[in-house]
Amino acid sequence: MTKETDATGAGGGRRGDLFDPLCPTRRLLDRIGTKWTSMAVKVLAEAAPGEVRFADLKRRMPGISQKMLSSTLQSLTRDGLVARRVEPTVPPRVHYRLTGLGLSLEERLAGLRAWAEEHMAEIEDNNLREDGEARRRDAVGAE
Repeated sequence: MTKETDATGAGGGRRGDLFDPLCPTRRLLDRIGTKWTSMAVKVLAEAAPGEVRFADLKRRMPGISQKMLSSTLQSLTRDGLVARRVEPTVPPRVHYRLTGLGLSLEERLAGLRAWAEEHMAEIEDNNLREDGEARRRDAVGAE
């Protein structure tokens, strides 16, 4: 990782370098760049500054398995993006909320989600066109 400092000196005076193969920035982007992370952060942001229970998160994220949601929340909590609170009941009630750092990530993810939703039809059209051209090339090459 580089020894550069960012303008604010945040993060202990270290700034990541995406192009450095050893920099943890790459792993961080792998974690925050998933659809499940984006969905979880969005749901939690909608509740901010309040909390959301695990079961409610699962209900509001169609298609996510309990294991994937648990793994996603563990990563977000470990990174300091999400805070976890457990009520000592039987069974325990687990609540999640975004931290300040998580809210700052939501601002960026919201722009990315909006871009994806705005351009999805165009991207899908490009994919379909390219798939059709690839099939034609394969058919010509097989002759």
